[in-house]
Parts: sequence; C-alpha cells; structure tokens
Amino acid sequence: MHSLRCPTCHARVFFENDRCLACGTRLGFEPDSFTMVAVAVSGAYDHAGWAACANASVAGCNWAVPGTAAGSRCRSCALTRTRPDDGDVEAHAWFTEAEAAKRRLVAQLLDLGLPVVSFADEPDGLGFDLLTSRFDRVTTGHEDGLITVDLAEADDAHRERVRNELGEAYRTVLGHFRHEVGHYYWMVLVRNRNRMEEFRALFGDERADYRQAMTNHYGGEHPLGWEDRFVSAYATMHPWEDWAETFAHYLHIRDSLQTAAANGLKVVAPDGTNVQPGLDEAHDEAHDEPFVEVVTEWIGVAAALNALNRSMGAPDLYPFVLSPVVIDKLAYVDRLVREISGTA
Repeated sequence: MHSLRCPTCHARVFFENDRCLACGTRLGFEPDSFTMVAVAVSGAYDHAGWAACANASVAGCNWAVPGTAAGSRCRSCALTRTRPDDGDVEAHAWFTEAEAAKRRLVAQLLDLGLPVVSFADEPDGLGFDLLTSRFDRVTTGHEDGLITVDLAEADDAHRERVRNELGEAYRTVLGHFRHEVGHYYWMVLVRNRNRMEEFRALFGDERADYRQAMTNHYGGEHPLGWEDRFVSAYATMHPWEDWAETFAHYLHIRDSLQTAAANGLKVVAPDGTNVQPGLDEAHDEAHDEPFVEVVTEWIGVAAALNALNRSMGAPDLYPFVLSPVVIDKLAYVDRLVREISGTA
C-alpha cells in the first residue's frame, strides 16, 4: 500500500481512515489518483468536489465518488451484487469486515493496472456475492466473474477452526478474495488472450477432471515433494487452483513490499548488505524491477517479519517457501500483468 496523506494538513493517514486525526478533515479514498481527498459533509458539495460513497454507513466504506455522483456507490462497493439483510446484525458485522478487505483488493488491482470491470457493465465482468452460511450452506468459490464469499470467514473462531481442519498454513479474508479473484484473472490474462499452451507448460493441463482432482485432494492424496513445485498444498489439487494460489501470492508479495517501501523498512542480510524493498511511492516505478529482484527483496523482508512474529510468540507471518519452480510461476503472472497493464 502506498503512503497516503491528508489533503488538508498533509498528515499521514491510513488507507482505512475516513477522517484525519490531526485536523479533522473528512476523508475519502479516490482510486484513480490513489490519494485521499476531502469529502463533503451532509451533502454540502459542489460539482468540482467529492462526496462519500453511498455505502459509508452501510458498509463502513471510506471511498469517494465525484460530487456530481453523490448518493452513488464507489467503484469497489458497486462490484457487490448481494449482501446480507440489514436485520442480520451478526452477518452485517462480517459483511463490513469483508468489504474492507475487498476495498484493499480492488485498490491493488487498479494500482497494478489490471482491468476491473463490473458485472453490471459487461456480462463477463467482476462481481461479488457476500453471503452468510448461518442459515444456508454457502461455498466460497467462483463462477466465471462472479465470486461468492462465505462471510463466516470474517469470524475469527470459524476461520481458525477451518484452517486447522484443512491443514492450511494461512487463511485470511483478504487471502480468500485474492485467491478467488485469481480465477477471474485466469480468464482475463490466460484464456481470453490465447495463452493456454504456455500456461499448461508451467501449471499443467486445466482440462483434467476437477471433481476427481478435488476428491483426490481432500482424500489426502498429495504428491510427494509438492513443496518443490507448488506454493501451497492446496495448489496441488488442480492447475486452476495452482494458478489462483500463485496469483494470490503475487498480490501478497506486491502489496507487502510496497507497504514496506512506503514505511522506509530496511532489512540487512546476514552478510551485512541491505535488502531494500524496491516498490517505492511512484506508481509507474512499481513494475520496473526484474521479478527475480522482487523475489529476493521479498525473501529478505518475509524472513525478518517471520523472525519478529516469533519474537512475539506468534506463528510465522509468511509460512511459505518459494522454490525455483514457484518463482518461475510468479514471474509468469508478473509478465502477464505487465503486458495487460502496459508496463512490460
């Protein structure tokens, strides 16, 4: 995440802030310029100004819309097709947390230059159904561009229980969004651009029976030595899941390194050399480095973060090993992102 400033007093503010704690300015995030702007209070705006998203109170949204569009939903909220009933208080709390994670996801997608087109504008666009499994069964997943998320994942106890049951090293609401949106961008970056052969060379043949692959995976049939070829055990299930897991990790790495650079984080390697995150404040410079350098920086930063977590008695923040094969897959994702964003 880039460093953000209050437009009035220039104090540093966080991506989630809707008000500057230094001067009291009401804030809204404006994704096109990736800045915080001052939004009008109680509709007192002019046509050149900014208004709060219509979901400010409904979803805790802190994004801005043009003053001429006051009363409308922002680019992130407009992607949500279904949400819980307002009367379901518990589910609504989970919905608010899920929307916060989705806003960070959408901001990163836009910052990377990936196309974010709403299902309302195009039949194969992106959309989200945020549902609760308290009364009906909900399966987190995707169908083309429509992503379904079980809001129970926003409940810490539920998420930790499922994480342990499935033997997953890492499970967060943002991680779910990044994984599921990876399936959508497989269509955008690979299938729709006729990149199937090179995809299969790295990830395998996606025409393999998915249901059988799922049965094998949950039956405990993981390939021996999977760590040498996959970023996670779940990635071994099927080439589609391998891509989605790899895409999610690509987003993890990009966002974390950008945040480290924005906060001036320096890591010194055991040999005394600096491992300096290279994704600085300039949007157009975030893609300039060869991906192998990005991975080198990430390994150094991740190792430091894991060491800090252990010092606090907490699990590793990034409990994964990036093998040469996995790095090749990440570099492939990076190349496709660069190409479609025009930064290759």
